Amino acid sequence: MTKKQETVDTTVTSKVETVKTVSEPFDFELFFEKNKKLVAGAGIAVIVLLVGFFGTKYYLAGENEEAQEKMFQAQFYFKADSLDLALKGKGKDKGFLQIIDEYPYTDAANIASFCAGNIYLQKGEFQKAVDLLSSFSSNDVLLQARAYSLIGDANSELNKFAEAKSFYEKAAAYKPNKDFTPEYLYKLAVVSEKANDFQGAVDAYNKIITEYPNSDKANDAKKYKAYFEEKLAK
Repeated sequence: MTKKQETVDTTVTSKVETVKTVSEPFDFELFFEKNKKLVAGAGIAVIVLLVGFFGTKYYLAGENEEAQEKMFQAQFYFKADSLDLALKGKGKDKGFLQIIDEYPYTDAANIASFCAGNIYLQKGEFQKAVDLLSSFSSNDVLLQARAYSLIGDANSELNKFAEAKSFYEKAAAYKPNKDFTPEYLYKLAVVSEKANDFQGAVDAYNKIITEYPNSDKANDAKKYKAYFEEKLAK
């Protein structure tokens, strides 16, 4: 056997031994014996994390219940159109901004962000509206889409038409329904026109016509679609 063959055989044998070692079943008992402190530490860490998780959930549940009770008057003011009182409160009555500040991470604070953002939009403070509504999140079929639409409204007022388009698109795509989706598509068409995106306007109007023919936006959609198709043809 030449030295070269001997070297090759040795290398192959080494690789076989390595594969054999790797393929052998893992000895948990041996590992535990060698790493008692590590395993114990990891177990304690998991327990601490679980206690912290469930403790936080329990704490937040109590916080949320308290916040919901204290937000009642703000909701009353909001429904009564007393926007400043709803926003900032009065005396012992907390407003939405105080709920957000004092009870962060609760469902109540989340709803307060939606309401406060809505109020700022009505008051013409559009960037504050965007900031608060953007912090709102919900799985609700109506509220999340409405929040996207309101952010679109605020951006449109700020002449940020690209951002407005993006949020109207999100509103229209979020769990579509015959009651509100045509409204969001109509807003998308209008802001597309403002952005000189006439094809985008045509597409939005066309979607209303084809998918929501019985909506109260359908007739206007037909009229304006024809108008913009003429502009595109020139």
